Amino acid sequence: MIALFFGAPGVGKGTQASLISQREGIPYLSTGEALRNAIAKQTEVGKLAQTYVESGGLVPDDVVTRIVDETLKQPEFAKGAILDGYPRTTAQAEALTEILRGYGKAVSVVVNITVDTETIVKRLLLRGRKDDKEEIIRHRFGVYAKETAPLLDYYTNAGAAIKTIDGDAEVEVVYERVYTSLNA
Repeated sequence: MIALFFGAPGVGKGTQASLISQREGIPYLSTGEALRNAIAKQTEVGKLAQTYVESGGLVPDDVVTRIVDETLKQPEFAKGAILDGYPRTTAQAEALTEILRGYGKAVSVVVNITVDTETIVKRLLLRGRKDDKEEIIRHRFGVYAKETAPLLDYYTNAGAAIKTIDGDAEVEVVYERVYTSLNA
């Protein structure tokens, strides 16, 4: 199974992806962690990514895609993966489709966690991180709506099952909703 966890910033998709991974034994591919690992191991693509990170720039789509591909080649991902944070754009989704096709796989399910925007804004403001200022949060929502949310249509057209989950509840309640939908 290749599962993608989607949702606006702050809905808890990383938390839920991690819980499903731990409890169900499906490897979790966090693109942020994969990026850090590639840099730490000084792989060819890791060295390239490091130049962007050290200059304060965003790592380009093609470099992130190469890191995802490099990670998916590891033996623990032979039977499947849970991805969170990738893909974020149609170009990344198309690249992931090609990578998976090379392994004879495809995205089988998209877990789309939803929470009301104002609830998420309040939740993120309470978190108190340096980049959790209201204008930055709202900007991230705009980017998500423009670039990432359309991927639900992309994956619907590609034949993936879309499981929309109400994420406005305690972590364990949302986990049960996710688990139930994946096993339905």
